[in-house]
Amino acid sequence: MPTETPIPGTTLFDGTQAMKGYALNKMCYSFNSAANRVAFQQDEDAYCTRYQLNDAQRNAIRNRDVLGLIAAGGNVYYLAKFAGILGLDVQDLGALQTGMSKDAFKAMLVAAGQ
Repeated sequence: MPTETPIPGTTLFDGTQAMKGYALNKMCYSFNSAANRVAFQQDEDAYCTRYQLNDAQRNAIRNRDVLGLIAAGGNVYYLAKFAGILGLDVQDLGALQTGMSKDAFKAMLVAAGQ
């Protein structure tokens, strides 16, 4: 099996990260339900407790820290559910991950596709 070369500044979502972020990703998946989105918005801390998030995950949720959520085991596809609550889309997440504005991130995507 080939050894993967890490990408500088990138957290690879592998088995270790999946286990680390299981509770966080499970909570974000729950946001498929409108009632769960409302429950989260009414009391974020209680909702995080319900899913047994650890301190790093709670702090990243509280601070809306996408890179912190990824470092804490978050998978971007599940984090998109959380981002939706905040009115963000996947391009917003990409911009946050890269430290770019959304417009700059979109321009980069267009340039890469040409």
